[in-house]
Amino acid sequence: MNFTLLLFILLLITGLAWAAGWGYERWRGRAREERSVVVEYARSLFPVILVVFLIRSFVVEPFKIPSGSMLPTLRVGDFILVNKFEYGLRIPLVGWKLTDGEPPQRGDVIVFQYPRNPSVDYIKRIVAVPGDRVAFRDHTLVVNGEPVPRTYQDRFVYRNGSGKMVYANRYAEKTDTHSYHVLYTETRNGRPIPDAVRVPEGQYFVMGDNRDNSNDSRYWGTVPESHILGEAFLIWWSWDGRENAPRWGRLGGWVQ
Repeated sequence: MNFTLLLFILLLITGLAWAAGWGYERWRGRAREERSVVVEYARSLFPVILVVFLIRSFVVEPFKIPSGSMLPTLRVGDFILVNKFEYGLRIPLVGWKLTDGEPPQRGDVIVFQYPRNPSVDYIKRIVAVPGDRVAFRDHTLVVNGEPVPRTYQDRFVYRNGSGKMVYANRYAEKTDTHSYHVLYTETRNGRPIPDAVRVPEGQYFVMGDNRDNSNDSRYWGTVPESHILGEAFLIWWSWDGRENAPRWGRLGGWVQ
């Protein structure tokens, strides 16, 4: 079940139980000392659940990185925080916009609802915004007819989900507002886009930083603006599942 929906249901249950208990006490004239255990629990839990619900809905929301599609920027087991108000506030669950925020930019790392199954959240990087023409060929990202600037950094080695070693080249890539790293695998090419496609209005083209190992807009299309949940900005915890130990050096790192 969607965790926001679960919080909302708990909020309703505790709020109604507290209100019903208070109304019953007023009607019967019972003393506070005679309150039922249920009412006491509801009275204690309601404000806590309300605060958590408001923070997750309008301020920040935690998210766990489930795959290696965003390597080297984010690793499996990273726990990040997502800014919920950068792109404007939305009413929880229904997604109606309350305020206008800053428009998403090329280079932003976003968490969004997977267009083919909105109950699943994905994380990728925006590489093209509405009106852009984007192509991807020969390990080169091209936006509006210009290759996105990149500089070779070094070799990068990691284990994939099955434990196999993967060898890749790491590049520094730049947009007008962002500088970050991407990977290109030596023995595999991600799906190409040989002919430039135009990004429709209200849509965003996203890709994983692990360019040859990412299920992204090259395979299933663009992301509607209404599906964007927020911008990733901070790694607050990181757990190495193979070593069963924290990655202390990643704690507090900004998502570039």
